[in-house]
Amino acid sequence: MRPFAEKLPLNGTDFRRRQIDILQVNMGRYCNQACIHCHVESGPTRKEMMSQETVDAVLRFLRRANIPTLDITGGAPELHQDFDYLVRSARELGRHVMDRCNLTVFYEPGKGYLPEFFARHGVEMVCSLPCYSEANVDKQRGKGTFDLSIRGLRSLNQLGYGKPNSGLTLNLVYNPVAPHLPPAQEKLERDYKRELGDKFGIEFNHLYCLSNMPITRYATHLKLRGELRPLQRIARKQLQRRNFRPGHVSQSYQHRLGRLGL
Repeated sequence: MRPFAEKLPLNGTDFRRRQIDILQVNMGRYCNQACIHCHVESGPTRKEMMSQETVDAVLRFLRRANIPTLDITGGAPELHQDFDYLVRSARELGRHVMDRCNLTVFYEPGKGYLPEFFARHGVEMVCSLPCYSEANVDKQRGKGTFDLSIRGLRSLNQLGYGKPNSGLTLNLVYNPVAPHLPPAQEKLERDYKRELGDKFGIEFNHLYCLSNMPITRYATHLKLRGELRPLQRIARKQLQRRNFRPGHVSQSYQHRLGRLGL
């Protein structure tokens, strides 16, 4: 199989960087969860956090740059002492703000105000929920995680998130619990909406399917279980079976994304 970088030009695909319209900022590796699949190895014991000076530098850059969207991630970025300041300042600059949220952070000490804070500032929520099954979520993220996630989603719904014509966007993110690739996004979104709606009355806008990157902590986990090579073989077979389509690359947001942080 040809390397990806060699295959693109053969298909006439131009993957050069375009104008950046999303600035993604990683505020640090501290998180209230320690998920096996986390490619930045975040967790409760990690201390690496963005300095206040760097946060101010991000805002100075946003003032100068014509980048409409700020995408905030971590770790659990909401646990950074300057998170609220970054969100408020970016909104004052007229930027659209996205927060990548694990939902359980709402129930950390002193963080119960977050749903209303997000609604007040019109923050787009991108919330991780690796399955609509309690058993699968708790297996990946720890016992009780699913229940807290459902409570978090309900609190967002109560404020209008995910509701038609509310202007408050709530998107969910799926990633496989087991070492396999995600299924078709459109079908899984229908399944999520049916299961979460029927069982819990939860509404959301869209579902994004992500593949877990087999690097760092997750790669070690897979190696210990003898699952790294099988997963790599699955990925190669899927790529061959789906007859690599250059159009999918041109739709990727990676060539219009700028990243800052840890």
